Amino acid sequence: MAFLGIPDEEFIRGKVPMTKQEIRVLTMVKAQISKNDIVWDIGAGTGSLSIEAARLAENGHVYSIERNPEGIGLIKKNAEKFGVSNLTVIEAEAPAGMENMPDCDAVIIGGSGKQLDPILDVINAHLKVGGHIVLNCITIQTLSSCLAYMRSHKEEFKYEAIQVQVNRLEAVGPYDMAKAINPIYIVTCKKIK
Repeated sequence: MAFLGIPDEEFIRGKVPMTKQEIRVLTMVKAQISKNDIVWDIGAGTGSLSIEAARLAENGHVYSIERNPEGIGLIKKNAEKFGVSNLTVIEAEAPAGMENMPDCDAVIIGGSGKQLDPILDVINAHLKVGGHIVLNCITIQTLSSCLAYMRSHKEEFKYEAIQVQVNRLEAVGPYDMAKAINPIYIVTCKKIK
């Protein structure tokens, strides 16, 4: 079984934003991915979350949706680097490209391109009861949209949200100083109906 939390420097990066190790670990824990699960990663970026998910769902499959051509290339390179063969990359701007994907057990949303409600509508139609959606929200606007959607669908979902602030120590001469990583809100939604 693969370990969780691949070090950031192990990924091929480019200029595409990447979810940092500590956030990836929390995201995977919240998604509760099992070895046979079908997982969607929306706004997959470099594929760091897709790779972690594919290693957990070793007998399942991960579908990575990304609109940025550089990101598409990075996801493929990272999948090859880590020997992940249970991953399909879809070049599309979600919700395009999602309608014909198989029903899923877990969904990770790292980017929504201002299309969160339509993306969540498609996910709602495909997510199995008991499945989880985990949204990593960098902006207050995305968090607000997510919470509003979940409140308006309270018969179908229950949710929780946490804010995470990670600081890493960095050597500055003879001292160690905290270097902040941007805070993030992690919203976990469980489909109950």
